[in-house]
Amino acid sequence: CLAFQLACCCGIAACSLCCKCCPKIKQSTSTRFMYALYFILVTIICCIMMSTTVANEMKVHIPFYEQLCKGIQAGDMCEKLVGYSAVYKVCFGMACFFFLFFLFTIKINNSKSCRAYVHNGFWFIKLILLAAMCSGAFFIPDQDTFLNAWRYVGATGGFLFIAIQLILLVEFAHKWNKNWTAGANHKQLWNGLLALVTLVLYSVAVAALIVMAVLYTRSEGCTYNKILIGVNGGLCLFVSLVAISPCVQNRQPHSGLLQSGVISCYVMYLTFSALSSKPPETILDENNQNITICVPEFSQGLHRDENLVTGLGTTILFCCILYSCLTSTTRASSEALRGIYATPETEVARCCFCCMPDGDADAEEHTEKRGGQTVIYDEKKGTVYSYAYFHFVFFLASLYVMMTVTHWFHYESAQIEKFFTGTWSIFWIKMVSCWVCVFLYLWTLIAPLCCPTRQFSV
Repeated sequence: CLAFQLACCCGIAACSLCCKCCPKIKQSTSTRFMYALYFILVTIICCIMMSTTVANEMKVHIPFYEQLCKGIQAGDMCEKLVGYSAVYKVCFGMACFFFLFFLFTIKINNSKSCRAYVHNGFWFIKLILLAAMCSGAFFIPDQDTFLNAWRYVGATGGFLFIAIQLILLVEFAHKWNKNWTAGANHKQLWNGLLALVTLVLYSVAVAALIVMAVLYTRSEGCTYNKILIGVNGGLCLFVSLVAISPCVQNRQPHSGLLQSGVISCYVMYLTFSALSSKPPETILDENNQNITICVPEFSQGLHRDENLVTGLGTTILFCCILYSCLTSTTRASSEALRGIYATPETEVARCCFCCMPDGDADAEEHTEKRGGQTVIYDEKKGTVYSYAYFHFVFFLASLYVMMTVTHWFHYESAQIEKFFTGTWSIFWIKMVSCWVCVFLYLWTLIAPLCCPTRQFSV
C-alpha cells in the first residue's frame, strides 16, 4: 500500500491517497481535482501577498523577521514578497506551468500514451516544478520591463478567459432550450417546464431591474446608473423580441424566450455586480459635508467589517472561477467552442441536461483498490476530455486571477482588504462583459440571416 501511495506521488499510478470511506472517483475527475488543488494553492498565496494585514502580523509574530528577509534576499522587510509585483511573478510561474502542459498534451487521444501518464501522475514532481517556476520568476532580470510587458499579457489572457465563459454561457442557453424542446416532441410535460422556467427567468430579470432602479438611483444625480440600467434593460427587451421574430424563427425553429431569459438574467447579474464595483459618488449636503449617494444604505454598514466582507467575497469569487475552469474544460465545451454540437436526432431530454447520460457501466469493471479510495478508470477506451484545452483554460484562469487580485489597471494601490471597495477598471470590465454577452447571443440569432448559405448548428 505504501509503495502504491509513493507511486501516486512520483510515478504514473492514478491517485488514491484518500481513505477507503471516500466514495468512488473517476480517474479523469481525480486528475482535474489535483490540478485544481494546485491552482487553489497558488491563488491563496497570491491573496496573502496582497494582504497588508498578513504582512503586518508576520512582522510582529515572526522572530528575527528582518534577518530572515535579508537572508532570502527579499528586502529589509520582505517587501519583494508582497504587493502586485510579487503576485505578477507568482502567477507568471503558474501560467508558465499550465502553458507548458498545454504544449505537452496537444493531440493526446489515448490515455495509455507516455504523455498521458505524465498528465495523470507524477504529482509530487509536478508540485516541485510548479514551486520552482513560481520561485524562479523572482530572479527574472530587468523587473520593470518584465512587469510592464507581463501586465499586457495578463490583461489579454484575462479578457480571453472572460470571452470563453461568455461563449459557453450562450451555448448553455441554446443547449438547454434544444434539449427540452426535443422532449416536448414526445411529452407535453416538457412544454410546461419550458413555459414555467421561462416565466421564472423573466420574473427574476424584471425584479432585478426594479431593485437596481430603487437602490442605485435617486431623483437627482446618479446619471451613470440611470443610463446603464436603462440601456441594459433595453438590450434584454431587444434580444427577446429578436429571438421570437418571424425571420429568426424561420431559420432557427429552436430559438425562443428561454435562451433570451437566461441571457437577460445574466445581464442583470453583471449590471448589479458592475454597479456594486463602481466607486461611490459623493456630494455636499446642506452642512457642506460629503455624503455618499447612488449606493444602498445597507451596503455602507457591510463595509465596516472589511476583513469579513473581503474574506467571504474573495472565497465566493474564486470558487466561481474554479467552477468555471472545471465546467468549461469538458470535451462538450471544447467542441462547442469549435461549433460542434449534438444532432437533434441523438438529443435525449433530461432535467439535468448538462450531464452526460450514464455510460460508465463498462468503466465500473476497471477499478483499482489498493488500500485507498477506489479509482474508476474511465479513460480505458480514450480520453474523456481534451487535456490540452484543459491546461489552456487554466493558463488563462491564472492570468485572470492575477489581474483580478491586483485590481486590473489600478494595481499600484491594490490591496486584498480593499478588494470590494470598487474601481473604475473593474466596473467597466464587468459592464463591457455584459454587452459582449448580449452581442454574442444576438450574433447566434442573426448569423443565419447574414450568411444564408452556411449551416449553423445552434
